[in-house]
Amino acid sequence: MKNDYPITPDGRYFVAKNRLWRCTNPNLTDSERRTYVKELMEARRAVKHASNEADLRAARAAVQRAKECLGERGPVWWDDGAEDVTRYHPKNTEYADWWAEISGE
Repeated sequence: MKNDYPITPDGRYFVAKNRLWRCTNPNLTDSERRTYVKELMEARRAVKHASNEADLRAARAAVQRAKECLGERGPVWWDDGAEDVTRYHPKNTEYADWWAEISGE
């Protein structure tokens, strides 16, 4: 992850455009992560090159599957019962104090 995107102290989210986005599951092996990233990139290329609605739907479904395998969508990869706050502004979550400290908001 680039340093341009702050990562929450617990490593669950990064911030882009003032929204929280779930990080990849750190429990994946390097091999698993590489496999799913490759699938994701192939699926994104398929979205870009889809020539009809059916191809576009299939490509988007492949993106969704890859993101779920990476832990970035679907069920959360942590097991402490904390809710998923993907797409929330950090100031509206338990990360508000952390966000205020690093962003100056």
